[in-house]
Amino acid sequence: MAEEKIEMTQAGLDEVEKKYRYLLDVERKEVLEALVAAREQGDLSENADYTAAKHKLGEIDGQIEQLQHIKDVAVIISTNNKSGKKINIGHTVDYREVKTGEECKVKVVGTVEVDPLASKTQIPYISGRSALGAALIGHEVGDIVRVECNSPYDIEILSVSYQSSDK
Repeated sequence: MAEEKIEMTQAGLDEVEKKYRYLLDVERKEVLEALVAAREQGDLSENADYTAAKHKLGEIDGQIEQLQHIKDVAVIISTNNKSGKKINIGHTVDYREVKTGEECKVKVVGTVEVDPLASKTQIPYISGRSALGAALIGHEVGDIVRVECNSPYDIEILSVSYQSSDK
């Protein structure tokens, strides 16, 4: 069975690589040092420091494995259309809900880059596979599209831009 690829922006993959390197080069080394120090305390059967360090090492190794997997299956979505006509992963979109008139801005990203609860100073990152993301992809400024969800709604696309990173 072919492994599913994970679509990402280059900025998202760069963040994965940064976290991977930090876990491998910094955190894992610190925990290994703590594990060695705990071993030197003697009896391991009742050594809380040793047990905690071993548990922490397992968590870090699991995260490293997950990040390595993402790196292995990631496909960078190259937006040839950086001028912003058709929306794709990597685009930032301003839109207005037709019924309420509320205006919003989101960045469409791959599933592992999602941050829908960004603070007011940051743009929410939504997956291209979410209801809103799927409705936006392939459309352009001026289009009115229906977002298919539990309570479907219509939005008008106001602007589309491409920046390598909005955070």
